[in-house]
Amino acid sequence: MPINAHPEFTAAEGEYLQAKSLEEKIEKLKKMISYAPAHKGGENLRAQLRARLKKLLEQKEKSRKSGKSSKVGIKKEDMQAVIIGKTNSGKSSLLNALTNAKTNISYSSFSTISPKIGIMFYDGASIQIVENPAIESEYYDKGIIHTTDVILILINSLEDLKEIYPEIENYDKKKILVFNKGDLLNENEKRKLHSTLQSKKYNFVITSTLNNEGIEELKEKLFRSFKKLRIYTKEPGKERSNRPIILEPGATAKDVAEKILKGFSERVKETKIWGPSSKFSGQIVGLNHKLMDLDVIEFKTK
Repeated sequence: MPINAHPEFTAAEGEYLQAKSLEEKIEKLKKMISYAPAHKGGENLRAQLRARLKKLLEQKEKSRKSGKSSKVGIKKEDMQAVIIGKTNSGKSSLLNALTNAKTNISYSSFSTISPKIGIMFYDGASIQIVENPAIESEYYDKGIIHTTDVILILINSLEDLKEIYPEIENYDKKKILVFNKGDLLNENEKRKLHSTLQSKKYNFVITSTLNNEGIEELKEKLFRSFKKLRIYTKEPGKERSNRPIILEPGATAKDVAEKILKGFSERVKETKIWGPSSKFSGQIVGLNHKLMDLDVIEFKTK
């Protein structure tokens, strides 16, 4: 550590050393430079940091010209939602509240420079939640918005909504408006807010990641918005699986077999069904049988 370095510089240096992507390294290095000692003894350090930054920027430009992306790819799961919002709106806190993620909470602006991922477990199903960098940031990833199933629009005020909504209203995606920091509103203010959002026919939830207000309601609303089928499998003589197979409405027994293993349906000689789509427990059906949510299916092979 350089002489008389600020504690902020030391912290920024630690963040730089842990950075994985090129964009993140550039961001953390810029932060280090901003906190580098300004006295004469720190001249060499500042020069070294600027030289390092120059090399990283050249590397980024080279990647851009070659058409290669330095972003870490996100493999989309069966169900995915993306959190969007302005900087310091509480996106990381919401990701942590909804999922198993342990994202560090930062109070500095534009601290998220790459998408963060967590998994939300609900009624046996797992939902991938992605925190997108701030919508006004250069790191905001529009590509994720194109491919996701649901957009969670995080706001702290109605003014935020006026700024954000025009950016995403033309996307043909399900949208849930999340009004964060509900703990700062009294009951009268909440009633007025609820009435305003309801009158404009928004699909919304008022939440607080501080006291978990509205989080369970948001989880249920989010899960229901996917309108997917959860189909459980079982082996003959055994209990059903703990985790369901996720399918689109209208899926058949054959779709389950093919999702288990491509070509598996050709080996099936008998199919039994338990649950909402069966007339009685253990009903024998054909592979074209249409399934319903929470059905249990058993295959016997040739």
